[in-house]
Amino acid sequence: MRQATAVTGYDIVRVFCGPDGGHGDRIAVVRDGSAVTDEQDRLAFARRSGSGETVFVDDPERGVIDIRSADGRLPFAGTPCMGAAWLLDAPELITPAGVVGVRLDGEFTWLEASPAWAPPRTLRQYDSPEEVDALPVPPPGEWVYAWAWEDEPAGRVRARGFPGRGDGVAEVEATGSAALLLTDRLDRALNIAQGRGSQILTAPAPDGLVELGGRVHLERAVPGTPTRTRPAITLGSPSSRRRIHLLDL
Repeated sequence: MRQATAVTGYDIVRVFCGPDGGHGDRIAVVRDGSAVTDEQDRLAFARRSGSGETVFVDDPERGVIDIRSADGRLPFAGTPCMGAAWLLDAPELITPAGVVGVRLDGEFTWLEASPAWAPPRTLRQYDSPEEVDALPVPPPGEWVYAWAWEDEPAGRVRARGFPGRGDGVAEVEATGSAALLLTDRLDRALNIAQGRGSQILTAPAPDGLVELGGRVHLERAVPGTPTRTRPAITLGSPSSRRRIHLLDL
């Protein structure tokens, strides 16, 4: 019988946190992903990690990552990429879908990705934030991203995400891929308040790409995780290789 490879350490991070550092969506990041080569071992760990997705870092220097959910491999997903980018401090991430650009501006991590990489989502607009807030969880079926303008001239949006999978996860606190799709559809910068208190920033970029920005918080490092090597960034501090992105916050 094959001996399963044990994952000895990993980070739990929350992505797209609110201004107070709370909320956001939880993911697991296995920085020594190259030690877990078997597909079944990766899937098994993703299922028991207690997070929506798990990132295996196969090459930290080049930024090569492998994203897994409880159902299998994801070629791209905004939230796991954001968490891995923040931890690794790499200039880019290499995913099966393509190369994701990365930059850091003070408290925000920014990705540049193609909306074409995002999995399908039904973007459903409502008349007011109050209507979005009052929505019941829809029945299983399609993945629904419900949204409404809070302040259209300022680009402020209220949103909620309902995966509709019937697996006990009725609502997702923050969803980067859906924000990519909404920004691509509206073709403008957005400041999205999602879930109970998460914040997602977006902006159209050249060549049909979209920038996706948010805060990341290290919730805990499970024993065995290598020491975090990314330098701490003070709020508002300059960055030598990133440009400042101005948006009405």
